[in-house]
Amino acid sequence: MATAIHPVVAEVTARVTARSNASRTAYLQRLSRAASELSLRPARTDLGCSNLAHAVAACGGSDRTTMAADTGVSLGIVTSYNDMLSAHAPFEHYPQAMKQTAREVGAVARVAGGVPAMCDGITQGRAGMELSLFSRDVIAMSTAIALSHDVFDGVLMLGVCDKIVPGLVAGALSFGHLPTALVPAGPMASGRSNADKAETRKAYAAGEAGRDELLASEVASYHSPGTCTFYGTANSNQMLMDVMGLHLPGAAFVHPDDPVREALTDATTRRVAEIAASEQPYGIGQVVDEKSVVNGVVALLATGGSTNHTMHLISMAAAAGVDLTWEDFDDLSAVIPSVARIYPNGPADVNHFHAAGGTPYLVRTLLDAGLLHEDVLTLAGPGLRHYTRKPEVVDGALTFVDAPAESLDPAVLRPATDPFAADGGLRVLRGTLGHAIIKVSAVADAHKVVEAPARVFTDQVGFLQAFSRRELDRDVVVVIREQGPSANGMPELHALTPSLGVLQKRGHAVALVTDGRMSGASGAIPAAIHVTPESVHAGPISKIQDGDVIRVDARTGRLDVLVDEDDFMARLPAQRVGEEGVGTGRELFAPMRAAVGRADEGAHVFASLGRAHDHTTATVTSEETR
Repeated sequence: MATAIHPVVAEVTARVTARSNASRTAYLQRLSRAASELSLRPARTDLGCSNLAHAVAACGGSDRTTMAADTGVSLGIVTSYNDMLSAHAPFEHYPQAMKQTAREVGAVARVAGGVPAMCDGITQGRAGMELSLFSRDVIAMSTAIALSHDVFDGVLMLGVCDKIVPGLVAGALSFGHLPTALVPAGPMASGRSNADKAETRKAYAAGEAGRDELLASEVASYHSPGTCTFYGTANSNQMLMDVMGLHLPGAAFVHPDDPVREALTDATTRRVAEIAASEQPYGIGQVVDEKSVVNGVVALLATGGSTNHTMHLISMAAAAGVDLTWEDFDDLSAVIPSVARIYPNGPADVNHFHAAGGTPYLVRTLLDAGLLHEDVLTLAGPGLRHYTRKPEVVDGALTFVDAPAESLDPAVLRPATDPFAADGGLRVLRGTLGHAIIKVSAVADAHKVVEAPARVFTDQVGFLQAFSRRELDRDVVVVIREQGPSANGMPELHALTPSLGVLQKRGHAVALVTDGRMSGASGAIPAAIHVTPESVHAGPISKIQDGDVIRVDARTGRLDVLVDEDDFMARLPAQRVGEEGVGTGRELFAPMRAAVGRADEGAHVFASLGRAHDHTTATVTSEETR
């Protein structure tokens, strides 16, 4: 008997569904039209002879015969493969394996196109990071281009990391009538512990370790093919794709060299071909619905996942006609227990999480507690209960077995009935400085409220210079503005983290307030991020002056500047001092900076998705509640 859904989960889902009624209806009507146009399946049968000849020209052998016939499934592969990045390098041989599997079931699989895949780890603190957020929307558009030939009956998308998965999903949702699966590659083996790595970074920031020691630590941490092992945006993506039913069950964290990984890739190819050839095929647009999106938010909160998904999930949902808001995250966070401790929210990495039971156990405990919707459509079929099973290879064949009834390591993964914390550790802050996100799952209780004078900067360099001069050795709220999506593409600000940690370790009350990002690696420092409206749109953050007392209160969800309200409102926004984005390709993205929406609306450039972009400077007074 199914467990009754938690009343708050039910209420938020009903609210999202009602809010999305018009946009979701329009989206589903679009899918219906696309599906009806393909009533003479396969899709290529509607092509003119010359069109089809171009589509078949590169095929050989049985693939040519299948493509020229009126039967047989055509699968498009969209890949993020490149061989300079550890997470994407394993994909090199996937297409050939998929092509062979497809032939075995009478289908044809071909690489429809590639999408860019950049690494935030390499571009941290550098100009290239200003392209990172926009790469998500470029990937969505690249996916649409790859699928635009209308010769495919199903889609296999190879991607894992930060902006790649959200971009692939959004692009595929434009072809939402097509059966679609995400195909991951898995994490690298555990290297130097994330906690040890963080300590070396702090030592380097404090001048207590040299570059050679820091480099040795980093190389020991990031050392082989696969995703990084900490629970940042990349691995949050993989967890979400499991829980939202876009992987086969338990696929997220299987190592690239594990025989289960190869078996899963083979089975995923077969499954998409099977759905496409069935009497009632269903596409990704039917899988990603209001309940699936809410399930994603719940799982993100329960595991302390990346704050980037307060934008990415909103953007992906909008591509499916679902209107998700920060308030939905906030209300769910109040009732979703924290059941995982994965770095930076604990010492374990994703390999430890996987060994403790991973996503199959996670889904099981959340379903049993009534915190996930079971009645959803998934790649594995109807019902999320499929995802309480884990993949294994037995006698050379892939099989799925029930997840353990109990966690195999309660220090890493716990039941929803006995969690690490009663809530999800994510808060929406509101106040005289606007709207912001704060992640407190790794913040000690003593640091959840900080009230201190502000020190204002417009980039990371200025902060680091002031830190090195020891100008910040005091209680301080560091304000970094001109870092929003319209200003410079909203780069992540990880270069701040070790130095802020040093200040906190010295006994100071420290917080960060920024219209930029910190992502899944944000940790022990209370950080009010994604502040909206952003500085360059004359948001309240643009009026803060050095010495203004700011209160960051994660307990009550407030973000306020404690100066006379009339005086503050009368101030003029600070003149922009940051450089216009030129060099390292940034000039090419000027149209995207001009078009991008607010962080609390997904920070995407597609104004046609969801609510119209609005850069108003309305603030919230100190007396105002929601």
